[in-house]
Amino acid sequence: MPRGRYSLHDPHDHTPLREEHFHCAPGPSGWRYVSQLTTPSGAPAGSVDLALDDLGRPVRLELHSADWQVRGAALDGVTWVRTDPTGVHATEGNVRAHAFTGVSPAFLVATVRLLRLTSAAVSVPSPATRVRLVALTDPVLAPRTVDQSWALVEREAHATDNGPLTVDKYQVTALDTGEQHTVHIAGDVVLAAPGIELEHLESPPSVFT
Repeated sequence: MPRGRYSLHDPHDHTPLREEHFHCAPGPSGWRYVSQLTTPSGAPAGSVDLALDDLGRPVRLELHSADWQVRGAALDGVTWVRTDPTGVHATEGNVRAHAFTGVSPAFLVATVRLLRLTSAAVSVPSPATRVRLVALTDPVLAPRTVDQSWALVEREAHATDNGPLTVDKYQVTALDTGEQHTVHIAGDVVLAAPGIELEHLESPPSVFT
């Protein structure tokens, strides 16, 4: 069960935003990720609880941020309920999308699990695959539908004390702006992505079968 800590920062000016203390693990029916977020000063800043089924679909999502809360799942696309800080008003939403996304590294792993991109050879990129996601934007978890394309562009095996570690490099393109960035993932741990740094990892990433 990987357990560790990510630091989250503004990808443009590198201003520290949060730290995310996480643990995650695959199970007989999918994968689950749980984390607690703190501000740079150590104050509580929210939480993430995401469970995927064996096909990579979100069967349960619960997010907390700035007193806002979202609960969601894959149902007729994706469906969610967003609750305001007072707890009085709740709004429901539904979009014909594949999954959710957000600032947590969990969503990058979840998208990779959903798409299951493969390459015929280490040096041959996979075809770009289009995916529609509902982005829950910080700090109030406002939903926004985004279209992206993902391609597996490189796969490398690195020697470690615990055996070889396979690292996949993905190219992600925002289809509305054309902006591109890269994401490096090993198993169920994000090694590097815009605004995300893996600061500490207590055990090796899980290997998905």
